[in-house]
Order: sequence, then structure tokens, then C-alpha cells
Amino acid sequence: MRDTGLCEVLNPSEMLLSERPEDAPGSAVVCTIEGSRPILAEIQALVAPSGFGIPRRMTSGYDISRLNLLIAVLEKRVGLKMADQDVYVNVIGGLKVDEPAADLSLLAAIVSSLKSMNIPKEMVFLGEVGLTGEVRSISNAQKRVSESLKMGFTEIILPKENAKGIDIKSQGVHLHPVKNIREALTYLINNC
Repeated sequence: MRDTGLCEVLNPSEMLLSERPEDAPGSAVVCTIEGSRPILAEIQALVAPSGFGIPRRMTSGYDISRLNLLIAVLEKRVGLKMADQDVYVNVIGGLKVDEPAADLSLLAAIVSSLKSMNIPKEMVFLGEVGLTGEVRSISNAQKRVSESLKMGFTEIILPKENAKGIDIKSQGVHLHPVKNIREALTYLINNC
């Protein structure tokens, strides 16, 4: 919406990522599917010590139950202690991300904020996370990777099963297939 009325958004991914901070822990990018269209979205997480006995969990644009589930997976499968940490999550631009393909991106944002690490600006995360910590394959992987490449992302962390069928014609692009969140977070920590 502009002063002159409604205007077409030619590239929603570009619009949603245009103000993304480069040196701010807690910001990760995912490629989500809206209808049949891939859209890159920024997921932000803020992890801070809790001032009360019970930590707060708040979200905007993301399911609170899914957030609680993923925090439990982080605690049990990775050993991160979150019981004394408040966790706030926001999907930028007013989007509602309700697909499991955003799980890995959310966990990356949480760990990035908890450890005060900046996620490299060219990194995107794709993958559903199961209760045992496995990173499960997602639908439309080729579409998601193609949109990520179009927007300049060159480091793509994705499920091992999806990496088998991805066709990349660009030079300087690296796919990082992972089978579980330990592998994904180890890669993230080693490259931040």
C-alpha cells in the first residue's frame, strides 16, 4: 500500500529481506511456500535470561506450540539449557509461517541469539525437525533452493534426502546436507 493506493509486489522475497540486519545474532532465513510460490522470510529470535521462575515463550507469526516443541528438542538432543531463558520469536513482515520446513531456520535463529553469533548473510536453512533431532525432507526443495539462489544465497543447509535431487548450475554455491540438528548446528557454529 502506498499513498497512491495498492501496488503490485513483484518480488516479495526482496521486500521481506530488504531491511535484514547483517550483524545481529538471532536472524535466520528460510524459504517458505505460500500457495505455490516460494518466498524467503526472515525469522528472528531473541533469547534472554528469564527474570522470573518460569521462562516466557512468545511468538508473532509462528505457532507457539511448535516453538515449545522445538525448544524441548534443543534441550534433549543437543543439551542446550533453555529452562532459564525467555524466548521471543518474530517472523518479519507479518507473515505467518505454519509449515515444518521452517523448523531448522527457527532453531538456527534461537542458537544464534543464545550464543551471540551472527549467521552469515548468505546462509539459508531448510528442513523439518523431528522429536529425535533428525532433519526430515521437505516438499518443493528444488523450488526453494532456486529461489534462494535467485536472491543471492550461496550457503544452503538442507535435509540430506533433499540434497540428492537438487540440480545447481551456479558456481560458488554450497549445499550442506544434514541428517540431524547436531550436524546443522555444528556447521553453523563452525562458520559464524
